[in-house]
Amino acid sequence: MVKSFKEVQKHEAAFETRDRGIREVTLDRIVGSVSRYQDFDQKFRIGPHLPKERLENIKKIMRSGKSLPPVKLYQIKKEYYVLDGNHRIAAANELGYEDIRAHVIEFIPSKGSLENLIYHEKAEFDDLTELPHTIELTDFGQYDHLIDQISNHRKYLVRETNEPTTFQQAAKDWYKTIYRPLVSIIRKAHLVEHFPGRTLADLYTFLTVHQWERKDQDLRYGVGISKLVPKDMEEFREKMAKLKETEYPEMLREITAFVLINVAAKKEIRLVDKLFNLEGVQEVHSVHGSVDVIAKIILRRDLVSSDAETLGDFVHNKIRQIAGVISTQTLIPGYSKQKRN
Repeated sequence: MVKSFKEVQKHEAAFETRDRGIREVTLDRIVGSVSRYQDFDQKFRIGPHLPKERLENIKKIMRSGKSLPPVKLYQIKKEYYVLDGNHRIAAANELGYEDIRAHVIEFIPSKGSLENLIYHEKAEFDDLTELPHTIELTDFGQYDHLIDQISNHRKYLVRETNEPTTFQQAAKDWYKTIYRPLVSIIRKAHLVEHFPGRTLADLYTFLTVHQWERKDQDLRYGVGISKLVPKDMEEFREKMAKLKETEYPEMLREITAFVLINVAAKKEIRLVDKLFNLEGVQEVHSVHGSVDVIAKIILRRDLVSSDAETLGDFVHNKIRQIAGVISTQTLIPGYSKQKRN
């Protein structure tokens, strides 16, 4: 049986409504029904006690490519409940659809939990910006930073075009030319993996608050990030406007190091071959002296990991696992000069 809307509404004290208009809703977010929750199971399959003719007719229409009117959904937080269109939802699930066109009425929870306070902020942000995309933040008070960015961007657009610009117009341009490019860069670098429970929007807000509002000089990762994200928001916008999305820079930096290796007797030649086959190892030399082998490695790390973490992980999990390695010492260049070939 799917969830009952009225039970969730009562639990969340969600009675204030906002009309979100027509939008695409992913089917896995549709978890319940307003009045027919007993007629469908948790995967929104029709119950055995109901006739199948209506469902089969709807599936036939969908297969033919004919358009059907949007279903009507009630939303509470991230979940949706069917007011009208239960059979269309069931048919779309059976046919393997990922989303469905829906007219959404959102019910806003009024309980004073931190989660609901953040949700209220999000609802107000959605109302103000009218963006068709969802921006999910997990800390209270963070949406104000995004509103400030959009307000500043609006002033910039008015100044540059000498034409009136609404807040909603500025929000759409901000999302397209500033927010989305930086989120794409953050996603490409897999930075969110370092922050369990946080979202891409959280990282976007953290980085931009430090870069564009506070202009931190002592931010731990500021040097590397500032090369990619200028200290001025509009400068970043202009930089991204010149690039296709496939050309966006990576939030990565290179680390060069030399690993001195002592090996067991008569293992050098085989070990040199195994080292050379490791991705990240650029050069390997068998030498005479207090060490047996020198390997030059060039690794790439994101701007959240440290050099020591990245090098330590590579040496421990790659080099020291090779049979015959007795000991290693890692040297990181300080000041370097190179001649061109």
